Amino acid sequence: MTTSTALLPAVVRPAPEDRCWLSSDHCAGPVLDLLDSLGWAVVDTPEANVHATSPDGHVYVSWLPEDPAAWKRDIVWHVRVQPADGTPWVQEFGPYAPSEAVAGFLAALIASPGR
Repeated sequence: MTTSTALLPAVVRPAPEDRCWLSSDHCAGPVLDLLDSLGWAVVDTPEANVHATSPDGHVYVSWLPEDPAAWKRDIVWHVRVQPADGTPWVQEFGPYAPSEAVAGFLAALIASPGR
């Protein structure tokens, strides 16, 4: 079977300067902006760590740039999910994970059916 090239999607090749978000700037802005816009309870600590809880209480996110225990484990983002009828699970991201990638993960998690 052959497919007309007119029916295939165009290949998009972003220029290297368009990929600057692929390297972390250690800024929590994209994640915190997303959670704040969704009405999550967001609390920052005097140490500059941030904790957020979803309105239903089933998802907890923390940004831990100043937590020595997190740095020993090589993480800066901690996501904990407690399903209403399921096993809790955790996803963590290291200090070089772009916050845009963490925001994308959370947006997909929140948009999942049943959430």
